[in-house]
Amino acid sequence: MSKLKKQSDKNAKKGHIRIIAGQHRGRKLPVLMADGLRPTTDRVKETVFNWLMPYIQDADCLDCFAGSGGLGFEAMSRGAKSVTLVELNKAAAQQLSDNKALLKANNIHVIQQNALNFLQANQQEFSLVFIDPPFRKGLAQQAAELLCQKGLDEDALIYVEMESDTNLQVLPSHWQLLKEKVAGQVIYRLYQNTAV
Repeated sequence: MSKLKKQSDKNAKKGHIRIIAGQHRGRKLPVLMADGLRPTTDRVKETVFNWLMPYIQDADCLDCFAGSGGLGFEAMSRGAKSVTLVELNKAAAQQLSDNKALLKANNIHVIQQNALNFLQANQQEFSLVFIDPPFRKGLAQQAAELLCQKGLDEDALIYVEMESDTNLQVLPSHWQLLKEKVAGQVIYRLYQNTAV
């Protein structure tokens, strides 16, 4: 394949996300438009971060299925202490690293790995976790089960975005529901870990 063709393919598959508030407010970041990648809309993101406003400062965040990185970059811009972005797709993970460099964000860590494998091996505890996996694969439930074994601070907040027709009883019973909203085919919820 010629360099010209490769460059044209690259350009055709890029979109962008926007950071809504904080240090990098209004900044647009390029994202890879890969299969299964569903960047959280600005409207949903604004609602979620309004919910999180009292908790985001100095939080240690994990974005399990980072995709575009929209949630993680927003958390970083709003004052999170550290943000770990886990993304399986190699090209999407590279784009996350490129955007980290664009923002000169040394407190962002990009890990190109299967999120479930990462959670099994993880030794760190997080105070805020985003779970927004590809739909129809049961990944939210599997990630939640692994997080219950290790990875959550005592009062950690967990944001979950799923298909609105999902059986929400599959999530841990000791996660207390704080907020919930439905937007079209998507339900998004904020939980707090209450396990002792």
